[in-house]
Amino acid sequence: MPYDHRKILALASALTACAPLAGCGGPSQAPQAADAKATEARATGIPTTTPAPTAEPTRNASRARPLAGRTIAIDPGHNPGNFRHSREINQKVDIGTGRKECDTTGTTTNAGYTEAAFTLDVSRRLRDLLTAQGAKVVLTHDAERPYGPCIDERARTGNEARADAVVSVHADGSATGHRGFHVILPARVSSGAADTTKIVGPSRTLGEAIARHFARATGTAPANYLGAGTGLDVRADLGGLNLSTVPKVFVECGNMRDPKDAALLTDVAWRQKAAQGIADGIGTYLKG
Repeated sequence: MPYDHRKILALASALTACAPLAGCGGPSQAPQAADAKATEARATGIPTTTPAPTAEPTRNASRARPLAGRTIAIDPGHNPGNFRHSREINQKVDIGTGRKECDTTGTTTNAGYTEAAFTLDVSRRLRDLLTAQGAKVVLTHDAERPYGPCIDERARTGNEARADAVVSVHADGSATGHRGFHVILPARVSSGAADTTKIVGPSRTLGEAIARHFARATGTAPANYLGAGTGLDVRADLGGLNLSTVPKVFVECGNMRDPKDAALLTDVAWRQKAAQGIADGIGTYLKG
């Protein structure tokens, strides 16, 4: 069959005209789309692809909750209801080095502000500060019971929680003129139900950190009547320490019987500083 040269020329001309036009099909569309996206990115400064996620959110979360995975027990000294249950709290319990009252009423300021009210307030503030940092916080009581708990049960609460640190919050009842805070550390005791051998060292480290941060946060000085100015006192007669199997200290935040200290202890803003100082000390110890 003879070729029709006119039809062949017309077909060639149509193919040549279609090549540069969008919509003619073929692979020419993809490069044009890519060029358009690149142009847009250069003009706006906005990348056209989603960047790969980084580890920064994880690092930020870790910084915001530095105590995540840690368990801390807080022991608010005494109980506001103890004075109505003298028979129960006077029952003796084993503290390892002897027998002692289940609990006591605690002291008061000259104006009647009780140590039990003070310790509960500071302990709740401390709980909130530690929880905000990711810690699991266990309280030995929250005034939900009529009296107690007894000192042996208080120690058991921290032990059973396998707490990384335990702090018992108190205020002292010494003579007028005796001022300042102190931290009570466990002595080395190995007798009967008590064995502090493993916790003496870490408890001292915890106590030193709390003493340092407490002074900084509250602006108060270590006690001028014991501890040789260090704010640290070692005792073997406290069941809450003797019976503990995890690092534990008592914090005596000030002397309620001294008018100047009492003015601090009854001040809401100061109590928040006290809680912050204890929290900072615990944090330093756990991150050390």
